[in-house]
Amino acid sequence: MAEKYEVIIGLEIHVQLKTKSKLFCWCDNTGETKPPNTTICEICTAQPGTLPIPNQQAIDWAVRAALALNCTVSRHSKFDRKHYFYPDLPKGYQISQYDQPIGQGGHLDIETANGARRIELERLHLEEDSAKLLHEPGQTMTVVDFNRAGTPLIEIVTKPCIASPEEARVFLKELKELMITLNVSDAEMEKGHLRVDANISLRPENDQDLYPKTEIKNINSFRSVERALVFEIERQRALWDKGDPPTELATRGWEETKNATIEQRTKEESADYRYFPEPDIPPLAFDPEYLQKIAAETPELPSARRVRFMTEYGFSAQDAAQIISDHDLSEYAEAVLAELRAWLVADHENMRGLTWPTHKEAFSKLLASWLINRFSKMLIDAEQTPQTSRITPENFAEFIKLIEQGSINANSAQTVLTDMFETGHDPSDIVEAKQLGLITDESELSEVVRQVIEANQEKADQYRAGKIALMKFFIGQVMKATGGRADPEICQRILVEQLDGKSVK
Repeated sequence: MAEKYEVIIGLEIHVQLKTKSKLFCWCDNTGETKPPNTTICEICTAQPGTLPIPNQQAIDWAVRAALALNCTVSRHSKFDRKHYFYPDLPKGYQISQYDQPIGQGGHLDIETANGARRIELERLHLEEDSAKLLHEPGQTMTVVDFNRAGTPLIEIVTKPCIASPEEARVFLKELKELMITLNVSDAEMEKGHLRVDANISLRPENDQDLYPKTEIKNINSFRSVERALVFEIERQRALWDKGDPPTELATRGWEETKNATIEQRTKEESADYRYFPEPDIPPLAFDPEYLQKIAAETPELPSARRVRFMTEYGFSAQDAAQIISDHDLSEYAEAVLAELRAWLVADHENMRGLTWPTHKEAFSKLLASWLINRFSKMLIDAEQTPQTSRITPENFAEFIKLIEQGSINANSAQTVLTDMFETGHDPSDIVEAKQLGLITDESELSEVVRQVIEANQEKADQYRAGKIALMKFFIGQVMKATGGRADPEICQRILVEQLDGKSVK
């Protein structure tokens, strides 16, 4: 019988802060969108005699993130020099933090398929990014682009407490949502704003020892993180089964095209970096008043917003999670709901007596369906956000009202939404101009029903003889005759009355 192993995963996440300037100089911090080596100066390229000047905004945002992650922010913190030599590191060392980081401990709660999990954190610290090596196709040389050198990063290190690749993916998605909500980073993995190194080891079940870990680098998507960890679990399990488990720390790269990790080198430990305090930057001091000010400026966090969307608006847990995962969409949804609630008060009679307290779950379910299944896809295809689209929250609320009060059916609603997206027109105007509203006039529908029955006398006789399943056929024929605009409830009632030989009241 094959031995069972416990999976031990820890993550190191670098989050690029979106400050206007770099961490230790005044250079533009949007160098990723600029030509190589155009957002640089003497400081970020480490010219002799230059001195770093810490960016107050970057420090504030690092503290904001630490508090949101439930870290302990010490009264004192300092910068250190982390030494290693590589072409993308202009100084020959990186200004980072070692033994006195901005945040220590902390945790982030997540919801997985197996229930709630608390992922414990080791630390959060602030550091500068390196330059970037550009390997141009067909070229025999490598270009060093210093635009990224000095960009502020916060590094978040978890404890080795993540038990599966799925947990790792869920944690990273939750962390990304948090960083976007805090407005400290765009956290786009494909642009390098959020970069992940995953550490993984295995151990036999009931064994409490920690064995040498393998660090996986070059992971550029949440899906790739999960796939890389799955591959590495199987690779290491095979080594354990052969009696040849990993015996030293190692670094491997993730090869997306090969769906495999590739050995790179043995991994350095802290002693190899020869840390010592940065002599050119005084230690940081955080007094209680400063920390209270930062905490007061912290916006509502994703976990709290999910709960509020469920309790205040009546969203299901799944719908709340999907909407909250897109910060722009959640802001838009709240604006639509505010307009929708106003519509219910102003147009109470036409809403058939429906009120927000008694029907909020139904309204929110309908709104979530159209936002998630239709509107979001339109935005992605058009490369827009809810805020840049032509559909105002007021018009989207009116659109939902038209559906809920039965003025348009699902097919017509799709046409209306598409027109709204393309033109920005009011939904009621679109319904009127394109004659998309449901036909509710009983005399008009009675005539259509009479013609349908006359054209299908044989099936009418079968229905009268007891084959009541034919009602669906007759409803379909009326819908076809009216272009799908017949009110289904009125249509069925008139059909029953005429097929049974009764007059329409």
